[in-house]
Amino acid sequence: MEILYSPFHFFVFITLLSTAAELSRSADMITRFQPVRDNETLVSAGAKFQLGFFSAGNSSNRYVGIWFYNIPVKTVVWVANRDDPIKGLSGVLRITRGGNLVIVDGTGRAVWSTDTANVTSGTVAAQLLDSGNLVLTDESNNGSRNILWQSFDHPFDTLLAGMKLGWDLRIGLNRYLTSWRNSDDPSTGDITYKVELKGLPQKFLRRNASVIERSGPWEGIQFSGLPLNPNAIIKPEFVNTAKESYYTYQLNNNSNITRAVLNYSGTLQRWLWDNNTHWTVIHELPNDHCDEYAKCGPNAVCTIGDAPICSCLTGYTTRSPQEWAMNSWSSGCVKKKPLNCPKGEGFKKLKGVKVPDMLSYWVNLSTSLDGCRAKCLKNCTCTAYSNADIANKGSGCLLWYGDLLDIRKLVQPNHNQNVFIRVMASDIGNYKWKLWLVAPVIAASLSLAMLLLICFWRRRTKKRLGKTSEVQAGSGDNLELPTLDLEVITKATNSFSSLNKIGEGGFGPVYKGLMSDGVQIAVKRLSQNSRQGCDEFKNEVLLIVRLQHRNLVKLLGCCINGEERMLVYEYMPNGSLDSLIFGNRGGNCLVWRRRFNIIVGVARGLLYLHRDSRLRIIHRDLKASNVLLDSEMNPKISDFGMARACGGDQSGEQTTRVVGTYGYMPPEYAIDGIFSTKSDVFSFGVLVLEIISGRRNKEFHHHDHNFNLLGHVSFYSKILLRVLTLLK
Repeated sequence: MEILYSPFHFFVFITLLSTAAELSRSADMITRFQPVRDNETLVSAGAKFQLGFFSAGNSSNRYVGIWFYNIPVKTVVWVANRDDPIKGLSGVLRITRGGNLVIVDGTGRAVWSTDTANVTSGTVAAQLLDSGNLVLTDESNNGSRNILWQSFDHPFDTLLAGMKLGWDLRIGLNRYLTSWRNSDDPSTGDITYKVELKGLPQKFLRRNASVIERSGPWEGIQFSGLPLNPNAIIKPEFVNTAKESYYTYQLNNNSNITRAVLNYSGTLQRWLWDNNTHWTVIHELPNDHCDEYAKCGPNAVCTIGDAPICSCLTGYTTRSPQEWAMNSWSSGCVKKKPLNCPKGEGFKKLKGVKVPDMLSYWVNLSTSLDGCRAKCLKNCTCTAYSNADIANKGSGCLLWYGDLLDIRKLVQPNHNQNVFIRVMASDIGNYKWKLWLVAPVIAASLSLAMLLLICFWRRRTKKRLGKTSEVQAGSGDNLELPTLDLEVITKATNSFSSLNKIGEGGFGPVYKGLMSDGVQIAVKRLSQNSRQGCDEFKNEVLLIVRLQHRNLVKLLGCCINGEERMLVYEYMPNGSLDSLIFGNRGGNCLVWRRRFNIIVGVARGLLYLHRDSRLRIIHRDLKASNVLLDSEMNPKISDFGMARACGGDQSGEQTTRVVGTYGYMPPEYAIDGIFSTKSDVFSFGVLVLEIISGRRNKEFHHHDHNFNLLGHVSFYSKILLRVLTLLK
């Protein structure tokens, strides 16, 4: 039989052959015969990350990068050829015969390479992992694969879970973050974030050589400037051995998507992908003015909440009172008088602070604290001492010579970390002889006080247990809260008709109802699939029934029938605040005077919860959708399912179960689970910005940056402050 060949048959053959080759390639692998061209991508096995060519911002330059695969907003976490982009779409990422992973342009010029040693084996391959790490490997004789190079060893501006920030001392590898040049240019910027090993390891945020923020030294358990608290999102770790010294973190919940990003503006931000819709900033460095390096100058301590925030150490006075009077503290403090060295001086304990920077120091990990004190006293230039390692009840010695720089008071004091400042004996006070006189009196008084407290506590506990059992038994009379029959509520809501449904929250659906006496009500019905449960239901009942204020929603009654749990509130004709300020009708009815009145009303309600109610209440979920408006547009705070009550002498608590809404949470609550009345004040501040701007905090976008509304205001406030400072 005669076989006919034609150009058409040859074209079909070549097409099928190339298609088969493409299909045979693993979606997450590059080999010598399977490169990645500009129009192709790799996707990790679990569809977490994607690799390919991209352009940054408005630029037409082409880069090879890695970004999140399952996020609609392209979020680049690593760039290979950041300083040598490709012009046009001719770029190829491939593996050479020598085993190098390279990027070549249309002329064949290599613009980037892994620069690995020559590997003659034909089994070299690059794979994109679900961690976001691109690894170049070679197959060994036993069939396992050896890592020749990995992108995690060459970070960009982003730190992902499992990445290492710091040193591999065996090969001298230093892994650190470097910012973009600007939003259109990923080339090497001016901002760096590094672990530095001078003395004890510290993390430094710098602009070129100038320090922006310092973590404080690693002290065996934590960095001196960071509080030791359980973290709701990540589990941080620092490894410090003779071979390695690095910081890393893992996710507490693998379903969370988070990243730490170094911005070209000079901040380090932790972002969380929120509700599969947008990125939310949950932490930022510098976090406050006291995080700014050497804010108060030498020999001074910075304390957030004090006015002014800077104060001189004991035994020191301001170097320039005129500058301090103008809130310019960089000149710092000097000794009031020279020390009477080597006798006639002692030490003043400074508790709960970030220890000074190690400008001139001596460190020894085997010297005891007593030995540390003795060594400091022998040297007239020694100004302070401390433990070098606070693990295992403290050990090691750290001495400072000369000025003490960058000390701040911590919001959450560290475990056993104290700094002992060298001062004159007159600054300590001659109190030792008095101690022997008053010690017996103090001991007896304390014993009596403890006995009285125990008796009071036992009596109060019995009363509380009695009340609790009554509540659990369903006694509505003790709470002075009417209970309504299910039939009455069913009739009022037309059998929970969809036409009566006016909203949906974490608790469940909300229905409008009309009682037989003509009173309009709002019914919150606990859903079987609710994120909240019976605990939140009881919590809301027990708290709000005791609260009476014109700016808090009024609870009319409740219904408990079998599996049904319902709360009955006064009906708010104008609905929730978010439907007005973010909806289509907000601009017509929310004039500036009315917006102002709403802000004042919410503030009054919050003040009542924090100061004037019988129990100090922390709401924990203050947001626009939880502010309701009555017929006269008076605001009323609602939804107390997440609220917590504190005693009169308590200002806050800590929890490992973070609840609420990202975008309204302060960083210390979102990350560390620490909440207080300040948490509500933070949420109130975000709410005020939303009321004024008519924009949601977490959905705000600006072409100049990636900040949310809060970050946007903070960013431009800092710029304005700098301009005013220069003008001044």
